[in-house]
Amino acid sequence: MGYWGAGNDAANLELAKEADRLGYSVAWVAEAYGSDAPTVLAWVAAHTERIDIGSAILQIPARRPTMTAMTAATLDTLSGGRFRLGLGVSGPQVSEGWYGVKFDKPLGRTREYVDIVRQALRRERVSYQGKHFTQPLPDGPGKPLKLTVHPVREQIPIYLASIGPKNLELTGEIADGWLAIFYSPEHGKESLELIARGRAKAGKTLDGFDVVPTTPIVVGDDWKTAADTVRPYAALYVGGMGSREQNFYNNLACRMGYEAEAAETQNRYLAKDYAGAAAAVPLGFLDSTGLLGPKERIAEKMQALAESGVTTLTVSPILQDLEQSKAALRVAVEALDLAGVGS
Repeated sequence: MGYWGAGNDAANLELAKEADRLGYSVAWVAEAYGSDAPTVLAWVAAHTERIDIGSAILQIPARRPTMTAMTAATLDTLSGGRFRLGLGVSGPQVSEGWYGVKFDKPLGRTREYVDIVRQALRRERVSYQGKHFTQPLPDGPGKPLKLTVHPVREQIPIYLASIGPKNLELTGEIADGWLAIFYSPEHGKESLELIARGRAKAGKTLDGFDVVPTTPIVVGDDWKTAADTVRPYAALYVGGMGSREQNFYNNLACRMGYEAEAAETQNRYLAKDYAGAAAAVPLGFLDSTGLLGPKERIAEKMQALAESGVTTLTVSPILQDLEQSKAALRVAVEALDLAGVGS
């Protein structure tokens, strides 16, 4: 679902209710530096009956790990055991500019953060001495405390949003699932090999690990015309999400073979030529990372995604009105049946 507070709040709730009615598995809610995810997740949970609710993501610099454990336990209880916890470090501009938290050692911070969240959700007395987090503080009045809320489930699944190679390996090692963006079946093998390497470190395989890319969906007779709807979204991430020196999405596009196009998109976006940036996003990038065109073409892409290792497919009917978005959700269900790859 889109960010709350962007003028589409009622539409987002209607989409969640429609997805619930259609049998979708989970509705994901994002946060950046506007609406917070937990409030929206509670609102969605109250208006739905069966669908899981997931944070994609709760930003690690925004909360202490024990606060995240409290939030996860509360949402799991309120929703009747429907919560999935997605976490991510965000980026340097948001972490330092909005939260005032230094963006350094993201791998080490994430590892310790997940350790503490899991310890709290197991309802152990939280005691942790790490390089980035220490609880309780030494030489003070604090003592190890235990979470008073009982989550519905023994284990709330934890997902990590990751892009870079080292972060992907960490995701495989410590998480239950991966929240991917701009995932391409043609280039997914490299990422999943890194995740599998992390799984092996933990003595596990990819069996039971949830691979969850968010994939834009635009239904139409002409897939190239449908791709134009996605251009502003892709340009925002590849061109303007982060700084010129540190943009994870731009780096991803470069690794996929679009180095020159990614540079042009970024140059135009940072120069505030947003239309030019959108036009510069290569058609191949949009096609390989989206579900575009008629139902039959979308079904073929779903088959390719499943064969590449995707286990849960998140569809995002972005930059479309409510009726178009609801129709896209229905077409996705029909395409999945046509593809014959899951439910």
